[in-house]
Amino acid sequence: MKVDLKKQIPSYTARRGTFSIVEVPSLQYLMVDGQGDPNTSQAYADAVGSLYPLAYTLKFLSKRELDRDYVVPPLEALWWAEDMAAFTTARDKSRWSWTVMIAVPDWLGAEQVEAAREAVRSKGGAPALEHVRFEALDEGLSVQTLHIGPYDDEAPVLAAMHTEFIPSQGLRMTGRHHEIYLSDPRRMPAERLRTILRQPVERDSA
Repeated sequence: MKVDLKKQIPSYTARRGTFSIVEVPSLQYLMVDGQGDPNTSQAYADAVGSLYPLAYTLKFLSKRELDRDYVVPPLEALWWAEDMAAFTTARDKSRWSWTVMIAVPDWLGAEQVEAAREAVRSKGGAPALEHVRFEALDEGLSVQTLHIGPYDDEAPVLAAMHTEFIPSQGLRMTGRHHEIYLSDPRRMPAERLRTILRQPVERDSA
């Protein structure tokens, strides 16, 4: 049976128009870091173009060697800036830093990742392959919602999450803004793109 992490892990589900407080489990990812506008940055294109070959090679290795098949999870990204207004009111993408990533099932480890990396390396065509790292991310308590529409329309939703909902619940932001891309922008009209917007938080002790 093919495993689909999106269906097994509740935090891969969110509702439009509702901010939900969720507990996100620790997950392991293939990750690449960078900085700059994702629409124009060659580093961003190289990162995404290296994650997918490695993720799919790892999937086929799992199926072939471990007899465990799974659906490659969606692309995700962490975003941050010196001033978080760069994501809301200013929306200045040149000031963004990012980590793009794809989740890896918990039965796979560093040994399998390195074997998959070697296989991808032998074929070439993955320019940021050597910058991909394998690492766990433990976000824990988080607030999230589902955004439907163009990425550039996220700003009002994020502003409401950051400045209204989170403080109203006695919470404060801790980790990095997290987006999970449930739709493929190459195949889906911008107005129908589905993206989970997540913000790790903690209880405000003040």
